[in-house]
Amino acid sequence: MTDAEADAEPVTVGLLTESYLLEWEVRALERLQRETDVSIELVVTNASNADQEAESWNKRDRIGLDDIAQFVGLLRKEKAWTLVLAERNVGRLLGDEQVLWHRHSVENVDCISDADHVRCEPRTEGRWNELPEDVVETVADRCDLVIRFGFGLVRGDVLTAPEYGVLSFHPADIRRYRGMGPPAIFHDGRDRAGSTLQRLDESIDGGEIVAYDDVSLTGCETLWDVFDRLAALQIRLLTEGVENLCDPTFEPTTIPDEQLGEFYYRDQRRTPAFAGRILAKNLAGRLRRQLGRQRTPAGTPEHSSDVADYP
Repeated sequence: MTDAEADAEPVTVGLLTESYLLEWEVRALERLQRETDVSIELVVTNASNADQEAESWNKRDRIGLDDIAQFVGLLRKEKAWTLVLAERNVGRLLGDEQVLWHRHSVENVDCISDADHVRCEPRTEGRWNELPEDVVETVADRCDLVIRFGFGLVRGDVLTAPEYGVLSFHPADIRRYRGMGPPAIFHDGRDRAGSTLQRLDESIDGGEIVAYDDVSLTGCETLWDVFDRLAALQIRLLTEGVENLCDPTFEPTTIPDEQLGEFYYRDQRRTPAFAGRILAKNLAGRLRRQLGRQRTPAGTPEHSSDVADYP
């Protein structure tokens, strides 16, 4: 480390979140703090999507009347995709814990306990969200860099308020799969998948690439295994991306519009053909995994998509 690096002030980081952080997001932040000289100073929480019992998602062990009502509501909105979501929930009841997707209310996350917390309601137009002017000014004053873990599609002055911009993950290669990402990848039967950490601009999945890597999908029997594999990759990529941006010799990769991948709209997943293929593959994958367990001698490690294998 040079004298200049030793004397440099820590990079101040802000977060844009919902009322909770997912387990993989917490692990990514813990790793970032452990391996870099950053200080998480500000947490801006989306007050329009409050979930006062975030942790209850982690402990569901039966189907109740609320679940049935939710299923009916989802059926109107998500159509055939509702059956895929129902399969995921049944899988959880049968022991698929989905640990990386456990929810932690922001006030319960130790690694951000020293940060200042601000709640705000964004101005919404269509699917886009803009932060209020006073919040943008706070971000500009307090943060060198912002990491987006919530607020959906973000546009406006907040994108340029911090020196290093706003970082966000797209769980796919934006040069091949924009929009849905993992569902389209799993639908197409790809044997590898990547994740893009991008500096946001006012496009959808078209920002500058600050970190990218891909992983094998061997052992991913269901769509949810693919999500797990990519989330585990993102735990590492966040640190890599922040280190890249703090390196004065680093230049983010700008992808020309003509080189961006096809955009897969969410409406596509609601069609019977798309949702039916995902559901069939998930059920077949669960069956293969169960048969594999029955054939595996006691005490023999299984090859699986265990997140511990992909830190």
